[in-house]
Amino acid sequence: MQQRLLLAGLVAASLWSPPLFSQQSRLSLEQASGRAQAPSYWGTPIRWRWGPERKLLRNGEDWRHPMDFSQADAPATAEPERRRSQQNQARQQLPESVRKGAELVEAAPDGNRIAFVRSNNLWIYEPESDRSRALTEDGNDEWFNGKLDWVYQEEIYGRGNFKGFWWSPNSRFIAYLALDESPVHEFTVIDHIEPNTFRVKPEISNYPKAGDPNPVVHLRIVDVQNGAHARVDLSPYRDQEPLIVRVGWTPDSSQLLFVIQDRIQSWAELMSADPENGRYQRMIRESSDSWVNRPNLPRWLQDGSFLWLSERTGHQHLYHYRKDGRLIRPVTQGDWSVRSIQHLDEEQGLLWFSSNRDGAINQNVYRIRLDGTGLRRLTQGEGSHRLSFNHDRSLFLDSVSSLTHPGEMRLCDADGNILRVLEEASVPAAKTHALAKWEALQIPAGDGFLLDAALLKPADFDPSKQYPVWLPTYSGPDAPSVRNRWNGSAWYQFLAQQGFLVFQVNVRTASGKGHWAIEQCYRRLGVMELSDLVDAVDWLCRHSWADGSRVGITGYSYGGFMAAYALTKSDRFALGIAGGGVFDWGMYDTIYTERYMSTPQRNPEGYQATSVLDAAADLNGHLFIHHGVMDDNVHVQNAMQLIYALQKAGKDFDFMLYPQSRHGVGDRDQRWHLRRFEWRLIQEHLGP
Repeated sequence: MQQRLLLAGLVAASLWSPPLFSQQSRLSLEQASGRAQAPSYWGTPIRWRWGPERKLLRNGEDWRHPMDFSQADAPATAEPERRRSQQNQARQQLPESVRKGAELVEAAPDGNRIAFVRSNNLWIYEPESDRSRALTEDGNDEWFNGKLDWVYQEEIYGRGNFKGFWWSPNSRFIAYLALDESPVHEFTVIDHIEPNTFRVKPEISNYPKAGDPNPVVHLRIVDVQNGAHARVDLSPYRDQEPLIVRVGWTPDSSQLLFVIQDRIQSWAELMSADPENGRYQRMIRESSDSWVNRPNLPRWLQDGSFLWLSERTGHQHLYHYRKDGRLIRPVTQGDWSVRSIQHLDEEQGLLWFSSNRDGAINQNVYRIRLDGTGLRRLTQGEGSHRLSFNHDRSLFLDSVSSLTHPGEMRLCDADGNILRVLEEASVPAAKTHALAKWEALQIPAGDGFLLDAALLKPADFDPSKQYPVWLPTYSGPDAPSVRNRWNGSAWYQFLAQQGFLVFQVNVRTASGKGHWAIEQCYRRLGVMELSDLVDAVDWLCRHSWADGSRVGITGYSYGGFMAAYALTKSDRFALGIAGGGVFDWGMYDTIYTERYMSTPQRNPEGYQATSVLDAAADLNGHLFIHHGVMDDNVHVQNAMQLIYALQKAGKDFDFMLYPQSRHGVGDRDQRWHLRRFEWRLIQEHLGP
């Protein structure tokens, strides 16, 4: 029975095929753009999941015993309440008088105090005594206590996360960053569409561009019981213009942990500091000839040792360290990378993790013992797997899809053997509309590096015809475009129905194959990426059915840079659509840019070689540039500089501004305008 079900699932996954193409069943542009109702090309939702105690399977009101799939009674245990965010919960506990002006609110782990920022000062509120008090008093427009500035939140702690303080687990201490903004240059973004007036509204913020002064960072610790401060002395690092990129605590609160990097992020050091006096010692140092990605904080074990992820070999692997920072052993090793730790069972000495070990575009899960033995792959077949375990990890649900299969839910035992395929996804649009099928490819670059790629051919593909090629890309460092999972994009299906080949390529620096591949873009963003894209396009167009004279490229942000760069540094593209692009890396922020390019002062040749502005006179093909006027990330200055350079070079192009849009065209009507404009250009420059 078990073997039959296993084979049935694998056969279903490999033989799934959409209905035959119908000449009449095509999407309209409105349907492909979300302006009119359209059938879904995404797989139908798979609804089986574990119940609240993770012992029974549930699909709506259908409850089952997992082993024999027999009917089960719904458990008495109610579904857990959907909890509000921790910050919202804490905020609601503040009295109205305290809540005014409070931001970044977070309760202490024991719930007895609530920390927040007001006017760039760190405060706490004590519900029991109904008292609030300032922990810092020197905050102002140029000095942030416990709050991050734009570049720290965007490039280090995560877009939208401005919180710059961390409670200790015992609720006694708060560690916080203090940022001196006085050296940082301001940048002004203008809103030209102010309601009820024809005046403009300027938004002025601190924004360090490559080579500019960064905010000066300080790390401090406050004892919330008595208000005493300890300062972590960073003066030995000042000539390195340090960044504090991680902050946390040991589980017993005895040590503050932080990771410090130099300005260009060529090294990183894990430090432990005494919260009473701020004195610290180095535990681990990572360094690279290129850059060191921001390390995660340690994963602590009960015996005081810890696990540490490092890319020191060119692949990210897991290492076991003693509490004092002495290496015990590598837990994983080889020509592959650990992506993330999924689960740790210390009692059994087992670790579950995801990895690229069996294909960079796949997502698989593995199990290994903490001593580095017993490595076992738990997921079966090609594709991207998401696992959900039962209460004792003896069973798991595996939700898997691939480029060629819309997905299914499997019930597996602890070792990954498939016990039952619970449900298969279907594609609603396949019943009525043409469904083109993706193909996964591997393409050799000029030096033999294998590039992962995906190709979507029209459903009625005829190899005796020639088809134009449309290449959507991002191609930023470690940001793959191709993943082996179902892609239900109605826009791509529309293009295939209109007779286009949709072609996506993972350049080596966005391949997911490890740091050894990604770092090949160092100090020359765009150069290696374009070389790989050109090699892939040339490979495709050696097939008689791909028309090398009608190739278009499009992208946004880094992809917008790549589209414009491709049209100024090669002759392979008849059309490029560049949205929100960085057209000279000197115009983007310090922390992101200098990680990959170093500074303009140290790498002037690299900045010149990667500048679209400097190559404007070499424009080939037709370029369409569009940008959000209110973009506070990649400033509209980029577009203005490029159109000026193109005008001075006597080049024709198209340009569109989207007022009130930021980094991305968010307004529904503006998105529709952009889509119609794009489609007109595609027809004009790539059509028959």
